[in-house]
Amino acid sequence: MSDESLQPRVPYEVSAPRYSVSPQMVTTAFELPGYRVHQNLGVVRGIVVRSRNLFVNIGATFQTLVGGNITAWSNLCEQTRREAFEVMILHATELGANAIVGARYDATEVAKGATEVLAYGTAVIVEPLDGTGIYGA
Repeated sequence: MSDESLQPRVPYEVSAPRYSVSPQMVTTAFELPGYRVHQNLGVVRGIVVRSRNLFVNIGATFQTLVGGNITAWSNLCEQTRREAFEVMILHATELGANAIVGARYDATEVAKGATEVLAYGTAVIVEPLDGTGIYGA
């Protein structure tokens, strides 16, 4: 995709631009180096509720006898966090954000064997500090 396709083709803005949030534009910090927050769009979240698979539990139980990292549960946790992260990015994209600051994770057991994983942060529109602005002008 060329930069030319991203440049405005009219002398004025017809409507506010819609952005997509790249995973590289998500940070746990409250600012992004090289950018300034142009607009705060509010809190966004991604929620995934996952139950443990019976077969995974059996394998993990045997692994606890041996000790060490319980990879079956580690993989389950990583997959669930990744899904919650992706849902959070979709939520921010729907709002028109191009970045998320203050990103965090939280987890809560909602029922025996079912855990909620929450990814949340603040959706923002950022613009480069070099003065090009959010419209590329």
